[in-house]
Amino acid sequence: MKVVGSKRDISVPVEGVDRLFGSAELKDLLPLCDFVVLAVSATPETVGLIGAAEIACMRRDAFLINIARGSVVAESELISALQTGAIAGAMLDVFEREPLPQDSPLWDMPNVIVTPHTSGIPTNCMERAFEIIAENIER
Repeated sequence: MKVVGSKRDISVPVEGVDRLFGSAELKDLLPLCDFVVLAVSATPETVGLIGAAEIACMRRDAFLINIARGSVVAESELISALQTGAIAGAMLDVFEREPLPQDSPLWDMPNVIVTPHTSGIPTNCMERAFEIIAENIER
């Protein structure tokens, strides 16, 4: 597998990433991807990061995975692209409106996987949380 990525400062290499693109080069990166995984913060720069123009750069057999924030993807434009087959599918963990409205077409689309925005819970989660709290109290 080749891993390509994007970040603001590409002067420092990222271990495991074969090629880095700058933020302004997103449209050059997208056609290279089988899976586009969004894992960015919600900032003014990332609102609507993926819209119709970016989706048009993606391959028809590509999948979009959003584990970032709902505001990063223009949802109506994504829905349109999924309905027309502009991209193969999406796995969505976050949405513009949460919880995802019951009448959203995303629920019933065969090329969409909807997951809850939760992380795994380690077996020692509570123990670790209390350790962190105790350390903070001591400080």
